Amino acid sequence: MAAHCRGSELDLSWISRVQVNQAAVLRRAEQIQARRSVKKEWQAAWLLKAVTFIDLTTLSGDDTFSNVQRLCYKAKYPIREDLLKALDLHDKGITTAAVCVYPARVGDAVKALKAAGCSIPVASVATGFPAGQTHLKTRLEEIRLAVEDGATEIDVVINRTLVLTGSWEALYDEISQFRKACGEAHLKTILATGELGSLTNVYKASLVAMMAGSDFIKTSTGKETVNATFPVAIVMLRAIRDFFWKTGNKVGFKPAGGIRTAKESLAWLSLIKEELGDEWLTPDLFRIGASSLLSDIERQIYHHVTGRYAAYHDLPMS
Repeated sequence: MAAHCRGSELDLSWISRVQVNQAAVLRRAEQIQARRSVKKEWQAAWLLKAVTFIDLTTLSGDDTFSNVQRLCYKAKYPIREDLLKALDLHDKGITTAAVCVYPARVGDAVKALKAAGCSIPVASVATGFPAGQTHLKTRLEEIRLAVEDGATEIDVVINRTLVLTGSWEALYDEISQFRKACGEAHLKTILATGELGSLTNVYKASLVAMMAGSDFIKTSTGKETVNATFPVAIVMLRAIRDFFWKTGNKVGFKPAGGIRTAKESLAWLSLIKEELGDEWLTPDLFRIGASSLLSDIERQIYHHVTGRYAAYHDLPMS
């Protein structure tokens, strides 16, 4: 991942001027969803590109060393080698962008990736994930401990109450402290957009998170009732674009939650390409948070290569 986003001063006048045109955003989202997918001959290449943006995630109460180990193996070998050979891409070192786990599992992931001789980054959720309703002191300590254990990316959750009450200075202050606690690790800020009340709040929270030094802004924890949706993404991407135009700082984007099919992943890639351009289509600036998505992409690649759909036993690691 590239150098940290430097952030900027809190610009309250910019935030107070924001008003999102909801009807226009919804129209744009419908356009994207109605569009035909990538042409057949390009599909495999785009799907493999999508793999390199995945933060392969396990965030379950029953996570153990062995299933984190399996996740790390899958991150290093996301697509069966014979399928990559058939596409003449077996020597391209295709891996997922990162693995993402709970703070208590960071040590397991670091150990498993080291044993596999692999330098894929370990991302940890933190700050009282998913609700963000623990004491600030505890949330900051959680970041520091995850970094000590070897996490190089931290996916923090914001305190949604601060957005819903318009406490922008307090939100800026909290995220700035998260940034500081991360040290050299990258800060990915989860806005939990399904709980922010309006698209205008989504835009404002995006701006504040970027001003406070977030390297990425992320839609959701994956635990809310509403997760990554196109209207919310459009608003966040416009905020990223406006912030870049105003400050020259590029901030990354990560949709997460509910992205399960290969077809959906291609729609997300198209959206980024159209809204921010090709320069954002790199793991430094775009990630997809997902757990089951990779299995469907591998199934589609299998179909592309063999002309038939895989039986369950054909892709045992999915």
